Amino acid sequence: MQQVKNIVIAGLGGQGVIKASDILADAAFRAGFDVKKSELHGMSQRGGSVSSDVRYGTDVLSPMVPPGEADVLLVLEATQVEINRPTLRAGGLLIGPDVIEPGALRNRKSLNVALLGALSTALEIDLGHWEAALHANLAEKLHAINEQAFALGREGATRHLGQ
Repeated sequence: MQQVKNIVIAGLGGQGVIKASDILADAAFRAGFDVKKSELHGMSQRGGSVSSDVRYGTDVLSPMVPPGEADVLLVLEATQVEINRPTLRAGGLLIGPDVIEPGALRNRKSLNVALLGALSTALEIDLGHWEAALHANLAEKLHAINEQAFALGREGATRHLGQ
């Protein structure tokens, strides 16, 4: 793995961008990495743009992903792709909501977790760390539905991203 992995998660207020970044940061921390995270809420309470940067590796000095240096851009809302594309490095991976087949999720609020499932196929973080992070960051009553969403995202990544 390169020294620092840079990931930007973007979407609209209420989609769970911050929760997704919390789960990612937790999984990376459980895997033994140094982790830094930052958030930009904007007009999130009114459905405006929200983004969160997560950086992890052996030694991370800053929580902010520099423009053009994101290894992965994970976008929960298609309208946010072009707005956030400048953060993605050349050759970086874009994961969008099209990874999940329409109507496949039992609960549309689990899209953030489903896309984390897709992301998990591209990162060097053990599946057990992801599962522990999901359980630690979500209410117990949500575990089963989100485990299914995560698995659906992993399957979608295989079909759409060739992961």
